[in-house]
Amino acid sequence: MTGTTRNPVLRVAPAAPVEAAAHFRASLAFHADVSDVAAALAAGGDPGFVVLDSRSTESWDQGHIPGAVHLPTALIPEQAPQLLDKTVPVVTYCWGPGCNGATRAALALAELGYQVKEMLGGFEYWVREGFEFETWQGRERRAPDPLTAPVAGDCGC
Repeated sequence: MTGTTRNPVLRVAPAAPVEAAAHFRASLAFHADVSDVAAALAAGGDPGFVVLDSRSTESWDQGHIPGAVHLPTALIPEQAPQLLDKTVPVVTYCWGPGCNGATRAALALAELGYQVKEMLGGFEYWVREGFEFETWQGRERRAPDPLTAPVAGDCGC
């Protein structure tokens, strides 16, 4: 065996550059990250999308992104037409990377004809990166976690 076949990273060869480019381009069509969503919302004016929190009411009450629409996944088929405009893209979020609730919500919306992206990191990374959130008691902001957010500003990615 050669060194590359024993190497767990290269056991399966990387995709050809053209295939990799198509994959990563597609990934960006389906996902937005917390920092990009926060920057778009902070820029003022209409960001061109609506943020949707797909968690339960109890979870929403623990904290949510200011201005988000609250629509639990199970209620999407019934209530989305009254709350969302099909001409405006939707960015879904749930708890965090260990939860696929935002993916399920995005699927439900896409099946109803909405343009949708999933926010990577969910509410967990929104809070960990130091962005303001709301609870039933008002607005809060926590110090950024240096393991998830750059201490010196923009991460440069």
